[in-house]
Amino acid sequence: MTAIRPLAARRHPSKRDRAERRLAAGMTAPSLILMALVAAVPIGFAIWLSLNQYSVRQAGLSRFVGLGNYVDALAGPDWWKAFGQTFLFAACSVSLEMVLGTGMALLLNLAFRGRALLRTVVLLPYAIITVVSAITWQTMFDPTTGFVPQILASLHLPGAGVVWLGEQGYAMAVIVMADVWKTTPFAALIILAGLQAVSQETYEAAELDGAGKWKTFVNITLPLLRPAIVLAAIFRTLDALRIFDLPFVLTHGANGTQSMSMLAYSQLNENRLVGQGSALSILTFLTVMIVSAVYIRFGGGNIRDIAREDRS
Repeated sequence: MTAIRPLAARRHPSKRDRAERRLAAGMTAPSLILMALVAAVPIGFAIWLSLNQYSVRQAGLSRFVGLGNYVDALAGPDWWKAFGQTFLFAACSVSLEMVLGTGMALLLNLAFRGRALLRTVVLLPYAIITVVSAITWQTMFDPTTGFVPQILASLHLPGAGVVWLGEQGYAMAVIVMADVWKTTPFAALIILAGLQAVSQETYEAAELDGAGKWKTFVNITLPLLRPAIVLAAIFRTLDALRIFDLPFVLTHGANGTQSMSMLAYSQLNENRLVGQGSALSILTFLTVMIVSAVYIRFGGGNIRDIAREDRS
């Protein structure tokens, strides 16, 4: 069979195959062109705005400056501060979500009475609108009416007298906890799908070989779950780098919580500097695109290699 596969792979497509491919291309072309226009027109207009200096507040201030807005953004401290804070948030939240999501998936994969109900309850936080979730967490950590400071005070734990959303470090911790609470079920759902694809015969063979539960988890479960974990990490990282709603509602970007998206929003809507705000939006877009390319290059390659090993 190994000698036949290369020959079959080099077989020229027949006339029927070519006709079907042309038909498929012709039927999908209008949709692909429409999708390309929907994506390209706003991006192209944003790029054009980023190359101009334009202010809503100052009448007549409109001129072509080329890459001047990008140079000003990269030379100033605001972009790099927001850049670092965004990646700090993404690293903390995604790391916790992968660990908790894996544990949650292992729990939901067990066979017990009421498992379907538990799966529904666990997925509820992901169904809640982010703004509603942010307001809930804001109320929980309110220094006067929030129950979290009251619980910490009754237990004599650190953080009881802290205004969590008003101090640097604590504010970022609240945003990370709110994001982890809401989006961990999404990661758990993807990892659970990968866990259910693992054959039970593999675990039976490991049990016959005398492997304990921990060794089975480390040597069998985790390697087989790697594609699902990488896929969940890709989605969550790209989403975390575009974070806007949680810090906007909870802190409005104060106390070391301003993200790249919030900085662009601030320039566009508060300072009315359309050119600089558009440049910051394009820089955010390029950052997410570069991270996507890195993930696809390394994480995607791992997924393809594992899938190729499974087919062989």
